[in-house]
Amino acid sequence: MSNSSSITQFLLLAFADTQELQLLHFWLFLGIYLAAVLANGLTITAIACDHRLHTPMYFFLLNLSLLDLGCISTTVPKAMANSFWDTRAISYLGCAVQLFFFLFLFTAEYCLLTIMAYDRYIAICKPLHYWTLLGSRACVHMAAAAWGSAFLSSLLHTANTFSLPLCHGKAVDQFFCEIPQILKLSCPDSCLGEAGLLVASACLGLGCFVFIVVSYVHIFRCVLRIPSEQGRHKAFSTCLPHLILVSLFISTGLFAYLKPPSTSSPSLDLVVSFLYSVLPPAANPLIYSMRNQELRDAVKKMIPSLIPLQK
Repeated sequence: MSNSSSITQFLLLAFADTQELQLLHFWLFLGIYLAAVLANGLTITAIACDHRLHTPMYFFLLNLSLLDLGCISTTVPKAMANSFWDTRAISYLGCAVQLFFFLFLFTAEYCLLTIMAYDRYIAICKPLHYWTLLGSRACVHMAAAAWGSAFLSSLLHTANTFSLPLCHGKAVDQFFCEIPQILKLSCPDSCLGEAGLLVASACLGLGCFVFIVVSYVHIFRCVLRIPSEQGRHKAFSTCLPHLILVSLFISTGLFAYLKPPSTSSPSLDLVVSFLYSVLPPAANPLIYSMRNQELRDAVKKMIPSLIPLQK
């Protein structure tokens, strides 16, 4: 039997058994990470520099890109380092920090997607009150509430999780540190407090999900009442990127945590964890830019200034 005071590091799950395959995973992760950093960085810069994009929708999209950038930077660089150096180790403190930031950014993103559903609801169903209900101060307060509530939740979860005594070794069955895998290592009957926090978080997550669903029920009703087909198409196009992001975010997360235990295996867990922790942050900028001409135009306008012409 061991406890947290005697454990100085954890062992993460490796992607492959051979050095050659580990290097292949390193280059794969490097390509995905650089693409995600570039795409989110361009989105952030374009929204910040183009005054035409200083609207509530793009303000929330800027926050989303910041969260995506932080989320993928929390897990992928460590996985790349472990693959390159053919190791599985992560320090006890490093594991706690990684879990905190991943949970913080993941929760904040979910809260922000809920706020973005409200933004689309006001834009479609109450357009005359859009700037009254979503002024600059209101947007800042809502974004701060998302970041602040996520920070408090992740702090409580991390402190409670790493205060539990550990009795089942130090091998984490995941390529990054997350709460379910740390709880598997804890002693029996010692995680009742964390179970209570998880139930409370699940209720909050369910409440956000219900809010998003109700918002889109009202949105679809309003869209169907628009007389012209062009107007309906335009209104739906403004909601489609957000709807895709929510579907991708929720579906991958639910599949990762609610899949039947009988189907669980280390290889499947790695693939599923990749889908919900790496795919959304990398795909979100692409999804939004594909359906948003204003954002594409701002990025195209900005790129020449970032690449000096060679004489």
